[in-house]
Amino acid sequence: MEVKETEIKGVYIIKPDVFADDRGYFFESYNLSSYEKMIPGVSHFVQDNQSKSSYGVVRGLHFQNAPYAQSKLVRVVSGTVLDVAVDLRPTSITFGNYVSVELSSDNFLQFYIPKGFAHGFSVLSKEAIFQYKCTDFYRKESEGGIQWNDPDINIDWRLKPEDVILSAKDIKRQSLREYAKSIGKY
Repeated sequence: MEVKETEIKGVYIIKPDVFADDRGYFFESYNLSSYEKMIPGVSHFVQDNQSKSSYGVVRGLHFQNAPYAQSKLVRVVSGTVLDVAVDLRPTSITFGNYVSVELSSDNFLQFYIPKGFAHGFSVLSKEAIFQYKCTDFYRKESEGGIQWNDPDINIDWRLKPEDVILSAKDIKRQSLREYAKSIGKY
């Protein structure tokens, strides 16, 4: 397994060892012992989620507020997505910055996102099946979000604006500036 820290501290791209032959492939998608050795501060996951989405869907930017904040380990089972993590840690020098990575069923990459980040993805293939592990349980009363197209973050979702499909909830998310004011950042 190869682990690479991104330009934002605490966010990692993981490339598992994939063993392929004429029958197909095998890889270990998660092993707590290996992750504890390779990623500082990784904690136990308590909930696994899976979603299926079609081309143009943008899910995000979502987070769980403290004390129920979640670290996530995400990967794609089928298709291709652009996965994004936005730093929302109030004392971080990279607050408001983001990291993105293309995850696909062909490249097998995984993305580790620690607590304190908003997370989202856009579907670049006809459809995608997306899986993620979380370190805390989802709690509706703790959910939060940032506008997917916030100009201060300026994410290139690699989609034409007319192709973007959003949930009603994601259309109404707050801006990064509104969020920053709510936590006393500005």
